[in-house]
Amino acid sequence: MHTLERIQDANDPAAPTDNELAARAAQGDALAFQLIMRRHNRLLFRTGRSILKNDDDAQDALQDAYLRAWRALGSFRAEARLSTWLVRIVANEALGRLRRRGGAQVIPFDTAVEPVDTPEGMWMQADPDEQPERSAMRGETRKLIEAGIDALPEVFRTVFVLRAVEDLSIEEVAAALGIPEATVRSRFFRARGLLREALSREIDVAIGDAFSFAGARCDEIVARVMAVITGPPPGPPA
Repeated sequence: MHTLERIQDANDPAAPTDNELAARAAQGDALAFQLIMRRHNRLLFRTGRSILKNDDDAQDALQDAYLRAWRALGSFRAEARLSTWLVRIVANEALGRLRRRGGAQVIPFDTAVEPVDTPEGMWMQADPDEQPERSAMRGETRKLIEAGIDALPEVFRTVFVLRAVEDLSIEEVAAALGIPEATVRSRFFRARGLLREALSREIDVAIGDAFSFAGARCDEIVARVMAVITGPPPGPPA
């Protein structure tokens, strides 16, 4: 494996740990922060997108969240996982954008929610012309899954993305979103049931490809953040 790829892979025993990278970045090491971004880009992009439901908005939120994280790294304590700390920053940034945007109710993650009364699968039928045929190839199935996740009720959606798409544990999701583990379990199974009803058995085959964030898109967000944190300091206020 290429050296850079090994460094980015947190599971490689030769790679620095997240805590080691965080400590270096807190001392101003921009390269260490770049490695943190590349290691967690997909998880954090998916977190933001699960709230904002738009790729461009999620990328903008991710960039601002990374800048917040860069400035706040000195306050990070290794009591929690770095990924959990970063997820909370991204989620708060995305929720803040929803509040500022207005026009839609923003429901905090720790709010108790009664089961929706809409019959299973009906929430997917707002625009049936956008749904590909069941015989579509995997690429089209992935698009259908992404549309289905976007259509989930808000409080279910981020839980599902973190638990099913990103494969975080129940404990990790609960810690990241600040909700009880029992709430994570109930919302996850409710969301999974809704998707299974609407999307059929193909969900398990294509779910791992949903909301990919790699290659040029990954490079772009890293370059944008690095340009800010390594650029000249701002001048004195006018």
